[in-house]
Amino acid sequence: MEASALAKEQLLGMFRMLVTIRRFEETLRDLFFQAQIPGFVHVSIGEEAVPTGVCAALTGTDYITTTHRGHGHMLAKGGAPKLMMAEIFGKRTGYCKGKGGSMHIVSYDLGILGANGIVGGGIPIAAGAALASSFRGNDSVAVAFFGDGASNEGTFHETANLAGLWKLPMVFVCQNNCYAEFTPTSESTAVKDIAVRAQGYSMPGVIVDGNDVLAVYEAATAAVARARRGEGPTLIEAKTYRWEGHVVGEEAFMGQYRPADEIRAAKQRCPIVLFTNKILETGFIAPAELDHIASEVQHEITTAVEFAQSSPLPEPQEALEDLFVS
Repeated sequence: MEASALAKEQLLGMFRMLVTIRRFEETLRDLFFQAQIPGFVHVSIGEEAVPTGVCAALTGTDYITTTHRGHGHMLAKGGAPKLMMAEIFGKRTGYCKGKGGSMHIVSYDLGILGANGIVGGGIPIAAGAALASSFRGNDSVAVAFFGDGASNEGTFHETANLAGLWKLPMVFVCQNNCYAEFTPTSESTAVKDIAVRAQGYSMPGVIVDGNDVLAVYEAATAAVARARRGEGPTLIEAKTYRWEGHVVGEEAFMGQYRPADEIRAAKQRCPIVLFTNKILETGFIAPAELDHIASEVQHEITTAVEFAQSSPLPEPQEALEDLFVS
């Protein structure tokens, strides 16, 4: 897809989201090293094009499920940086009142059915939402984001089988970032392209450049439209790369297990730089406009951190509240 095929507002919106995810994740990384964030944090720096492109194809009534590395997906689906930041800080002003943390943020109002600390855990949840949409007769679509490691889990294969059989309005988005925790995908996965697994479940399998937000958006738009028409699910494999390790701070116990030249090569294909070059080539967007957006985003992230830092912690007696949805 050419950038000129989209309206200026759409392009600027995508740029804003790419930068928002990048700045949010970089800030989390830095705050972790400052010992301001409890627990582990998994960032997706370098993978911003996937959530941005996919969620740009969704509406407010669609659903997503995501992973332990899910901040970008939640931001792209409409998550407020300050409420997410407060949740990650463990504060009561967060989306889950500080009880979910980085890996378990939920917002039913936004159609975010949860990040998930269990690898592959969100895939069948998305299928449940898609099945509910089918029963209700509406046109809501459910998207399951997961990684290359999760594509080897039974939850993926069992869910893909039922989704294909029942033609569920669902999109499987495999964010292939080349590593399942600390193991290269080539050493853990029997197929080179995860998208070929779609053939076994009667659905299309599509491979896209996961660093090209327009390519991701084009593939997601087609898959979502197909699901809305009642034609069933699609598996999208977005090939990308995470610049940081599996978890922030892993150097303390893992050392360097990825080749330095591999990381350098990945950074040469920065999703934000690639997209910036494309939209500037259109001629109807000026560099000053992008600089202004980047400045606004930085202010929003700074404000989000201040909000989280100044918010109260949950009271001890609140620990057993909100355990069940009434």
